[in-house]
Amino acid sequence: MRQVHGTAGLGADGPLANVSGSRSGVQMTDILQADGLVKRFGDLTAVDGVGFSIADGETFGLLGPNGAGKTTTISMVAGLLEPDAGTVLVAGETISTRSTRGKEQIGLVPQDLAIYPDLTATENLAFFGRLYEMGGESLQQRMDEVLGVIGLSDRRDDLTKEFSGGMKRRLNIGIGLLHEPRLLILDEPTVGVDPQSRNAILESVEQLSQGGIAVLYTTHYMEEAERLCDRVAIIDQGAIQAEGTRRELVSLVGEKDRVTISGSGDLEAAARSIQEIQGVTSASASDHRVEVLTEDASPILPEILTRVGAAGGSISGVEVVEPNLEAVFLHLTGKALRD
Repeated sequence: MRQVHGTAGLGADGPLANVSGSRSGVQMTDILQADGLVKRFGDLTAVDGVGFSIADGETFGLLGPNGAGKTTTISMVAGLLEPDAGTVLVAGETISTRSTRGKEQIGLVPQDLAIYPDLTATENLAFFGRLYEMGGESLQQRMDEVLGVIGLSDRRDDLTKEFSGGMKRRLNIGIGLLHEPRLLILDEPTVGVDPQSRNAILESVEQLSQGGIAVLYTTHYMEEAERLCDRVAIIDQGAIQAEGTRRELVSLVGEKDRVTISGSGDLEAAARSIQEIQGVTSASASDHRVEVLTEDASPILPEILTRVGAAGGSISGVEVVEPNLEAVFLHLTGKALRD
């Protein structure tokens, strides 16, 4: 068991209390356990020994280029594709193409749109709700909740063929949420959408995680993984190259945070004082700036600024640059993420 962050402030009456089953403030257990997954297509090994787990309320990212094995992996996790080796457990139940138990806990949002263009948003949700054996007032209430979460309440009676690409993607996510799954699988949900719609989708995913749903998120966009995911697995050529939090992954390549303080006054004295702070690797002053390298800037930034002031410095600007997953991917695979 592990404590998952990101649920503070969403109690029983929170905005997602009825949508995603918030379990704020409690220890979360793993909803998904995948171990040793292998899938071959002829001579091609598309997935080679992939394993990971996801806790309730956690967003876990599979980050890798197109063709890395992300979609094949989630197809096995969802029970759409039978692995040649390995196991998948969802809510303690074994998942396979033949199983039924456990799959009711999964909401799958495929990369290809799974909506009917000649139906309205409400009619699409009602159709899929009946496939889940939902009906009556409870289905209507759930549809209203989901439309609110995906931001389509005002377009509920419009034909989906009139929707923008981003709106169709959001409706796709709403269909996956309809039956209140504990695990939501999102396969490249922002592909081909405009920046505004992309941001709306990312905001929706952030809310879902905060509400208690476990999210398995595949992407080849490094910035999405950094923004959304509690933990990330870097996958390439069908195998996981590394897994961890952003900070843990960055530590693999020895990258450090860089703090740049612009100002005036005795910045040389400020740099000497900052150098004494535990966790600071180096501090130097030049051209009305102090440059600081540190393992983790966040906890010591207030102390850094205090010491600049104590040394007689006047601060006009502060910039913190953190290392990113792009550097990690390049280090592990020898190529840029979008190669």
